[in-house]
Order: sequence, then C-alpha cells, then structure tokens
Amino acid sequence: MADPPPPTRKSPPPAAAAPKPPAKDPNPDTLRSPPAPADSESVPDPPAKAEACQRRYLHQILELDEDGTYDFSKEMVAAYFSQATTTFGDMDKAMADKKLPELSALGHFLKGSSAALGISKVQAACEKMQHYGELRDEAADKDLKADEALSKISALLVEVKAEYADAERWLKKWYEDKNESFDDVEP
Repeated sequence: MADPPPPTRKSPPPAAAAPKPPAKDPNPDTLRSPPAPADSESVPDPPAKAEACQRRYLHQILELDEDGTYDFSKEMVAAYFSQATTTFGDMDKAMADKKLPELSALGHFLKGSSAALGISKVQAACEKMQHYGELRDEAADKDLKADEALSKISALLVEVKAEYADAERWLKKWYEDKNESFDDVEP
C-alpha cells in the first residue's frame, strides 16, 4: 500500500483590505482655534505662528469660563502676560549680572506658567535656559562652561522673547475676535 500524499497547505483566502484610518493631524496638540462657547460664531484659523499654543491646555482653561463669557480665562492670560513681562526683565538683569543660577530659576518659573497655558515654544526655550543656567546642555548631553552657558542663554533670550510676542499677539487677537478686550483686565 502506498503512503497517502502529504497534506497540502492551502493559503487562506486574501483578507479584505482593511479600511484606512482617517488621516491624523501630525501635531494634534497644536492650537488652530480654541473652541468657542456654543452661542458664539466661529473664528477662522489663526496664522501659522499660533502653533506656539497647544489646544488641550487652552481648551481646559476655556472650559472654566462660565455663561459664555471669557472673564476667567482672559484674567488668567492677562496675568501670564504680566508675569512674562516681569520675568523677562528679571532675566535681562540676571544676564547682565551673569547670574546663572538665577537665570536657571527664572527659566524654570516661566516654563511652568507657559506650560499651564500651552505656550509650548516659550516653555521649551525656558527649559533650555533652566538647563543652561545649571551649566548643562541636555540636547548635546554635555556640561557647559559658564561663558558657553551665558552665550547660549543670550541667544535664547532673543528667541524666547520673539516666541512669547507671537503667542501674546495671537491670544490677544483670539480674544478680540470674541469681542473681548484686555483693556478692562488688571493683571
């Protein structure tokens, strides 16, 4: 008697092509336009520079506003503007005095308040300043000499002030588009 032929393995039928997932926003946290209360008209997307603001953080703050007003969030943003302006002045003085520990502390301070509002580019620059003030370049994974750190912080101060100005301009415009002015807000 002959042995039966070995079983042949059949390929499974081709699977139906899986549906493609919807295209994802490459940076889902980038703020294009914060959600407005249901009773207000929509606002067009801001200019590209608004990418300094992250949607999830600002949205959380806007949720604290009541009755379709922006009183709470506007006061919070105005306080940030005042705080940032004061902190930049303190940074300039610490830079002139070459006080690296103070620059580190000020970078840490502004990093935190920037993060709370989702001002990500200011936050990132302030984190670098914090590390440079500690004589450390985290991106290059190396220690710095004081003169190197001061040089890096000097250039970074110019950058962070420009990023802050862009974020401030965009936030003010967003509130103005909602007929909310910062003229009536005390920081």
